[in-house]
Amino acid sequence: MAERVKVDEATVAALVADQFPQWAGLPVTRVQPGGWDNRTFRLGADLLVRMPAAAHYLAQVEKEQMWLPRLAPGLPLPVPAPVAVGAPGHGYPFPWSICAWIAGETVAAIDGLDHELLARDLADFLLALHALEASDGPAAGPHNFHRGGDLAVYDSQTRAAVETLGGQIDDAAALALWDAALATRWTARPVWIHGDVAPGNLLVRDGRLAAVIDFGTCGVGDPTCDLAFAWTFLDEAARDTFRRRLALDDDTWLRGQAWALWKALIVVAGAPGVHTHERDLHLRVLRRLGVM
Repeated sequence: MAERVKVDEATVAALVADQFPQWAGLPVTRVQPGGWDNRTFRLGADLLVRMPAAAHYLAQVEKEQMWLPRLAPGLPLPVPAPVAVGAPGHGYPFPWSICAWIAGETVAAIDGLDHELLARDLADFLLALHALEASDGPAAGPHNFHRGGDLAVYDSQTRAAVETLGGQIDDAAALALWDAALATRWTARPVWIHGDVAPGNLLVRDGRLAAVIDFGTCGVGDPTCDLAFAWTFLDEAARDTFRRRLALDDDTWLRGQAWALWKALIVVAGAPGVHTHERDLHLRVLRRLGVM
């Protein structure tokens, strides 16, 4: 695993004071819970600082700065609005971003959320995202961990996880689902994907989806990676609503299941740095997928 950089409020305040004196003296507060790809801090009332946690997340800075302003006008909900790019300094080795702060609570932080409403709102957002011009967008690759690309990239990793878990799961069912998905392909035009539709990247206000954040793994290609949320969070009825609203064919839905399966398998099999709580969440995903 790549070495992850530690950064604190004092370092952020010093970087801001040196490079953006107009914001010097604004309070800096770490956003909790913290992200995995980026360390995030609130800067004053209206700004957010995003700092890559390791070298292999660096491409996200330039990509978000370039593409978010182009995508935002065609989307029905707010997305992060880049304001500035910072340079390394004070012991922090990477470029970093300042974006406008978007108010709201993450889906992960709210109990009793209406899953049906969330499924409809999220499906509508994804449909709008898919409709945007994607011909010059970044194709799947290392910059976004192959989101939007071929599932086969993760074939050996998936099979190794199944072997590691042994009798803890239904090996035959897991491999049958995986192999069936690998036999299908996205044959339509490439579309924009978010790349990490997760409870921590969806903001809610007044019970409705209010913004979608963290486009670090965005790109263009097969949209099925964004469907994994149907199994990682939505209940069964909302999952059906999500599928109907997106008008998905069986093969696309199957590849969405496979993305959820891959992530759940590697987490449960013991991916480094995973907390017990996250492992338990992905055990539930395996049960929803019928492989446990």
